[in-house]
Amino acid sequence: KTEQIDNFAKCLTDKDAVMYGAFWCPHCANTKKRFGSSFKFIKYVECDPRGENEQSELCLEKNITAYDTWEFKDGSRVIGEPSFEVLSERTGCELPVKE
Repeated sequence: KTEQIDNFAKCLTDKDAVMYGAFWCPHCANTKKRFGSSFKFIKYVECDPRGENEQSELCLEKNITAYDTWEFKDGSRVIGEPSFEVLSERTGCELPVKE
């Protein structure tokens, strides 16, 4: 199962999906928890200037106003804990099989 989520996360990144968030954000924490150890494969941008590897200027430029915000290759966005189904629909990435 972990391998399938790894592959899903890698696919999202390959398809230029980006998650913008903040280290203190509960929605972001839930999303990170859903990916588990596979989250390391997600392209994540920290928007809080106090966060690790922060890119708050980029978040301002992109007008990110809520967390977590996912931005896709076509410029569309989904805000707040999108399901794997939604992420799959937006990117064409194959869903990990539920057990």
